[in-house]
Amino acid sequence: MITRRLLMTIPILVGTAVIVFLILRLVPGDPASAILGANATPAGIRQVRADLGLNRPLWAQFGSWVSGVVRGDFGHDYITNQSITAELGARLPVTLELAGIAFVLAAVVAIPAGVLAAVRQGGIVAKVVQGLSVLTIAVPDFVFGILGILLFALTLGLAPSSGYVAVSTSLGDNLRSLILPAIALALGLGGVLARVTRSAMLEVLHTDYVRFARAGGMSPVSIVFGRALRNAAIPIVTVAGLQVGYLLGGTIVVEQLFAIPGVGQLIVQAMLNRNYPVVQACVLIFVVGFILVNLISDLLYTVLNPKLRRAGA
Repeated sequence: MITRRLLMTIPILVGTAVIVFLILRLVPGDPASAILGANATPAGIRQVRADLGLNRPLWAQFGSWVSGVVRGDFGHDYITNQSITAELGARLPVTLELAGIAFVLAAVVAIPAGVLAAVRQGGIVAKVVQGLSVLTIAVPDFVFGILGILLFALTLGLAPSSGYVAVSTSLGDNLRSLILPAIALALGLGGVLARVTRSAMLEVLHTDYVRFARAGGMSPVSIVFGRALRNAAIPIVTVAGLQVGYLLGGTIVVEQLFAIPGVGQLIVQAMLNRNYPVVQACVLIFVVGFILVNLISDLLYTVLNPKLRRAGA
């Protein structure tokens, strides 16, 4: 199953590369004009386009870019002339750290909340969890980010409103610099996970084998965490894997809002400057990350479901 999924990623990556490459060339605007700015002249634009290779046929530009990507070379930044691979190497860990903290926060809070809402179905706790789930799903990440800045940074002074401190500088300051953007990202994901966990748990708790376990005298804690949650884990893992794509997409806006020097901020700057190779590299990295997370989800299926292990054996 995993081998088949790996093979399926090849056309996905190729298709993504082609689509992003073509869309960037169809969008109004020109990298040469963006680079030259107010000093742009027709002759200067032609010279910059020639220097960047933009006057070559599209198929030749695409072929050169793909051959470089295969070798691990994403090309050079149009604006800074730095290696894009080096830029990603500096920025990708920041984005992964932010997304990782957000995912852990969401899972640690939302999954137990969903379990509790299922166990206490119809009670005040279940209603509160359902209401908060709807609210956090409906409100965009950047709105939570703005509210967090206004309340916790500017009013209470509990966290910085922007900027990033590396782990190597100070672990405490690093966490303080990421806590507000991580919470802004985690709230929407948490709402989805809580909702899915509640639905999956309710379905499992009404099955015959759970009723038999209750009749056999098994403790409620053992039923919920030993039987029900394990069987409800597959839809939770599925949705969590799919939501990682939205989480990575959310970093684009949140990093810009909190001035965090990650891949999300890089892609926004690159799009404004028509920096084609940087945008292409960032999108490809996000797609690869999404694919890897879903491959991990597939591996977890085989751990959670013995039938899949036997089928793949």
